[in-house]
Amino acid sequence: MESRGLKCQLKDSIPVSELNPNAGSYGIHDTLRKGFSSVKSELLPSHPLELAEKNFQLNQDRMTFASLRNIQGLHAPLKLQMEYKAVKQIQRLPFLQSSHIALDTLRGADDSIGFEDILNDPAQYEVMGDPHVMVEYKLGVL
Repeated sequence: MESRGLKCQLKDSIPVSELNPNAGSYGIHDTLRKGFSSVKSELLPSHPLELAEKNFQLNQDRMTFASLRNIQGLHAPLKLQMEYKAVKQIQRLPFLQSSHIALDTLRGADDSIGFEDILNDPAQYEVMGDPHVMVEYKLGVL
């Protein structure tokens, strides 16, 4: 009886790591790997259009998949989603910013110049992590 009661109590409890998604294995924010914590990232959107702008690419992909399904059948969006997933896995080393040129080509965004192409240059980042630590973390050694 006591073990059943304890099991119910453990099932209803929330682990500390679930309370803070940025927390490391000890429940503390991992500043080395995830950068400084920001209050701005935890705020709710201040305008209804802000959320729509953040999810613009996701909404555009959903509309593309829906129209492909209606026109060509179920296989077309599935094939495109598989290609997107395969292309997203191709990256440079963890300490180098990947350009995702293949993903842009699949989406048809390779011939347009946007805000992120000019003002999001990885060479101008203020913070550069230690390459050895970042590769070890990616491989699961650390």
